Amino acid sequence: MDPHDPIEHLVGLLAKLPGLGRRSARRAVLRMLMKPEVQMLPLAEALRAAAAAVKPCGICGNLDAEDPCRICRDHTRERGLICVVEGVAELWALERAHAHRGLYHVLGGTLSALGGVGPEDLSVQPLLARIAEGGVDEVILALPATVDGAATAHYLTDRLRPLDLPVTRLAQGVPMGGALDVLDEGTLAAALRARRAV
Repeated sequence: MDPHDPIEHLVGLLAKLPGLGRRSARRAVLRMLMKPEVQMLPLAEALRAAAAAVKPCGICGNLDAEDPCRICRDHTRERGLICVVEGVAELWALERAHAHRGLYHVLGGTLSALGGVGPEDLSVQPLLARIAEGGVDEVILALPATVDGAATAHYLTDRLRPLDLPVTRLAQGVPMGGALDVLDEGTLAAALRARRAV
């Protein structure tokens, strides 16, 4: 494989994306090269524009071309309900399911002793600051059903307990070890509806 070959370079870059191996990346590159003016050039321009415009929301951490993001700007949402998620993928999954009509807070990961991720590496302080501003009626912990997700939920529950605020977690439908961004919309909606106090 010649690193100076533009086709191989493009295949290598695409193969790094989740869900694409070298074979799938090669097929995608071939399809784009067949009609570069229709498929490749518009994609390149869209990638350039997104890279320049999309930034994390200064309030919740969602990715959007505007700050605050469209969700934080939407005054029809239940502003007293904050759903805490591990990352933007989980936020987008809940939005696709139309399961949550409140606001969100993206932690940017979960606590992990093995991975060296501590509370200072997550967006915990901004969450506490949002709650301290007032107007929050409930915090939903929509974290993965993994050891790290459970540890993060336990840590957040301890930090939120003194605020005398209902803290709930997703319930049925989310299997142990399950990641939110790969679950179907029905499962996510059922899990959010069946949340329970922690």
